[in-house]
Amino acid sequence: MDPFDSDRAPLPRNMIENSMFEEEPDVVDLAKDAPAYPIDSDDVVYEPRSSRLLVRGLGENELEEDEEDYESSARLLGMSFMNRSSNQRGTGASYSRQQPSGSCLMPSAKTMVGGVLLLVFIASLVMVIYFLPKCTFSKEGCHNASSALEVIYPISKNGELFPWTHLRLPTSVRPVDYKISLYPNLSTMTFRGSVAITVEVLQETKEVVLHSSDIQIQNATFQDKEVKILEYQPWQQIAIKLSEDLKKGQKYVLNINYSANLSSSYDGFYNSSYTDTSGKRRVLAATQFEPLAARKAFPCFDEPAFKARFLIKIKRQAEYISLSNMPLAKTTALPDGLFEDEFENSVSMSTYLVAFIVANFSSVSVNVSNTLVSVYAVPDKKDQVYYALESAAKLLQFYNDFFEIKYPLRKLDLVGIPDFLAGAMENWGLITFRETTLLVGNHSSPMDKQLVSSVIAHELAHQWFGNMVTMRWWNDLWLNEGFATYMQYFSIEKVFPNLDIDLEFLNVRFGALATDAMNSSHPVSAEVTAPAEVEEMFDSVSYEKGASLLLMLNATIEKEVFKKGVIAYLKKYNGSNTVKEDLWNSFSQFTSIDVAQMMNTWTVQKGFPLVTVNRTGNQVKVTQDHFLLNAGKITEHSNLWHIPLTYSNDSCSNSSSCMQRFYLKDKTATFNITGSVKWLKFNYGNDGFYIVDYGDEGWRVLIEALKENVNILPPEDRASLINNVFALSRLGKVSFRQVLSLLTYLKNETETAPLTEALMQLGSIYRLLEKRSDLNLVSRMKSYIFDHFGELMDSQSWGEETSVSKMSLRSVLLETACTLNRPNCTERAKPLFDQWISSNKTIPGDLLRAVLSVAAQTEEGWNTLYESYVHSICDSEKSKTLQALASTQDMQKIAWILKAGLDGSAIQTPELPLVINRVSRHFAGYLYTWDFVKENWDKLTQKFPIGSFPLQSIIMSTTSQFSTKTHLEEVQRFFSSLKERGSQMRSVQEAIENIQLNMFWVENNLGTLREWL
Repeated sequence: MDPFDSDRAPLPRNMIENSMFEEEPDVVDLAKDAPAYPIDSDDVVYEPRSSRLLVRGLGENELEEDEEDYESSARLLGMSFMNRSSNQRGTGASYSRQQPSGSCLMPSAKTMVGGVLLLVFIASLVMVIYFLPKCTFSKEGCHNASSALEVIYPISKNGELFPWTHLRLPTSVRPVDYKISLYPNLSTMTFRGSVAITVEVLQETKEVVLHSSDIQIQNATFQDKEVKILEYQPWQQIAIKLSEDLKKGQKYVLNINYSANLSSSYDGFYNSSYTDTSGKRRVLAATQFEPLAARKAFPCFDEPAFKARFLIKIKRQAEYISLSNMPLAKTTALPDGLFEDEFENSVSMSTYLVAFIVANFSSVSVNVSNTLVSVYAVPDKKDQVYYALESAAKLLQFYNDFFEIKYPLRKLDLVGIPDFLAGAMENWGLITFRETTLLVGNHSSPMDKQLVSSVIAHELAHQWFGNMVTMRWWNDLWLNEGFATYMQYFSIEKVFPNLDIDLEFLNVRFGALATDAMNSSHPVSAEVTAPAEVEEMFDSVSYEKGASLLLMLNATIEKEVFKKGVIAYLKKYNGSNTVKEDLWNSFSQFTSIDVAQMMNTWTVQKGFPLVTVNRTGNQVKVTQDHFLLNAGKITEHSNLWHIPLTYSNDSCSNSSSCMQRFYLKDKTATFNITGSVKWLKFNYGNDGFYIVDYGDEGWRVLIEALKENVNILPPEDRASLINNVFALSRLGKVSFRQVLSLLTYLKNETETAPLTEALMQLGSIYRLLEKRSDLNLVSRMKSYIFDHFGELMDSQSWGEETSVSKMSLRSVLLETACTLNRPNCTERAKPLFDQWISSNKTIPGDLLRAVLSVAAQTEEGWNTLYESYVHSICDSEKSKTLQALASTQDMQKIAWILKAGLDGSAIQTPELPLVINRVSRHFAGYLYTWDFVKENWDKLTQKFPIGSFPLQSIIMSTTSQFSTKTHLEEVQRFFSSLKERGSQMRSVQEAIENIQLNMFWVENNLGTLREWL
């Protein structure tokens, strides 16, 4: 799970950084130049860039490739002319389309007639050529149809032609096993390696093509004969060319010796460091390969479908230990004083799941169903691993029982890495974590434990979904991440019911709806090829929407049927790669519902439906439309979803047995109810992924019912109404007056879900108004929040609390109160901070950020907090302290903390997106962070590559509160100027859209706010 804080719950796990090459082959593309005009999100429909295949025509070798490559080649031939050039490189095509000019000149009649005649002549010429028998047109003219057209190959690093023309590897050979030997030198921060890859030939070929990046190859042999390695760096590919065909069905061995630097970023085989409690700097080496970075540690077939077995040997110095996916087989003392650890041969797995670590770690272990579960941490934090060990043991047992397939390895290691960018990574048998998502200290709160348990549950679920059964390609990443996200909430609810994880899952679904409502969203299953596209798939749609759709499916086909389908899927495809249809077919065999037909409407088109309800007497009419936030611009969409509508009414609404169903497959449908029904509430428990508009009368009766009795609906349904009405206001479907009308019932609300949803929505509006410097309206909005929540804020306890739900509510209430300088809050926080410093008195973990943020507003308090941050070894406390430091309004301190995060000195670089998020929330820092991002863009993209989640987070954090035309144009200009350095990222389009939506909302609602507040 992503530890970066935001208005919504963070993403579940993968903030993964990897290098990517946007450089194109040595060709001239006449369509290459990025547009000079500003990017406008309204001109954009997200379509992932296809790989830029260097083909004038399909050569003989290409005739056996996938149909996908044929289609890409055809598209390319229709899009641009490509000629060789040794000194120019094409860049990726822009998402943006050229805008028409504001006016155009009318051609003369003579010009028009001449143009028509010219078109007729060209059409006639094309028809003559086309209908010549057995003739294919090429640059030389008419050839016999059987002759191959010329293929333009890339130029290798040494100047020779590279024998492959696609970003995806050929399927003529597949790896069977790897034998890898590594020696990382933690003094020089370099490593040497050798790999022996046994390949099996599936189709006769004279080439072997695989991946390699940032590696210096010393020599290579194929079947013990020295061979020359050709390298094409832009696509991170290497190849060998052979004089004779490799025979189908035969196996061959490729040996490569190489060396490289340990990566200074956070992917591949990278160096990490930390300072221990004695002040000594310690170093270690660890790996992060997902999605595309195994190739940085050893040459390999670095695609998910190329599963193989791995035998790994690691040389190390005596003061370190080494870990890998499999149990240690033996250790050998070497004459030079080093030790070599050899690990057992692995199960068959994808390269992105391979992992190894060389470090000085301590561990504790427990045996669970013949699997040794161990938790590793730096020695200073060895007393913080016990909660993770207990959680992992219970969750592993739960998954073993639920899936009816036991975890297949004899060991399972969970390792806390001090300097780690991802939230966690599911490497088979060697799961790596940020320390904040694994370690629990004596002062950690139940909310901290909820986070740790949730991340462990996610990563353990991956041992089945992702590791045993793996998506065939990254377009179906959601099969891994959506399932792991869904199972983390499902398992925590069963194993740790006291952690109230259902509230967190509800919040996650609201966040997924907000993201997927934008034009810059993408289908759950989306075509991807280029590295940046793969990186961008690690987002809310793959994780949170994927999980939300599985929840909806579970509720639709019933729990037992869902479980049977999951088990059937895992058993049938254990050890294999799958596509989404394999999953749907596994469910369909246990139900009469056509699961594939239903779920494809949710996974192959972006967005989700808006269901509009109109009641006339006993008849209810429901209509579906695409819920698309488009700043009030009218658009027509033909998208339809198969929606399993659920609803309850005033006669029965508080139990799942009250729920009724209606399947909406068409644009519009009707059904009948009894005349005595006063109101209808759709989407019971918010299990469905859609938003409902009840019309003026429907909203009126629901609001009146809530005012009379707040408990007529479950808390989840009340939260759902609040979420939906704010979304409809943003869409322009309901007035903000309607929003305020619904919120009047909140004075009687006591439950966490609806209160936190309302506070989150109002907080976003407050920050938007604050950034516009409308001081009068900001003051009135503050008064409105205090009027509705002030009494509840003042009544909160400041002592220990056991209920996670109550802690979540208290945390939101008091953080809001203290941020808005409510005297009752700030006056209670100050003495707590003084006691915390002077006598080391514990502050409840859910209150810590609020208390420390108050202290950070003074010079003395900020300096004291910084000293605490530097010396703290409790990571949950350290993270909250950092967020408090970032809440300062002092511009000098804001400048310092941003620079420190970028440099990675006093603040580790993986924390920088979190720092930027917190600084951007406040008036003093929001413009400064935007300037900081612009000025340091190149440095940021070196640390967080294009498309990666940290960069997405930084973009949205710094632009999400802009709401003026000036800021819109500035953001457009900046990102347009970047061209291939980031202009094409989906998060850029999302940022621009969001500013336009803010402008639209402000234009339509400021008058209502001034009148009603």
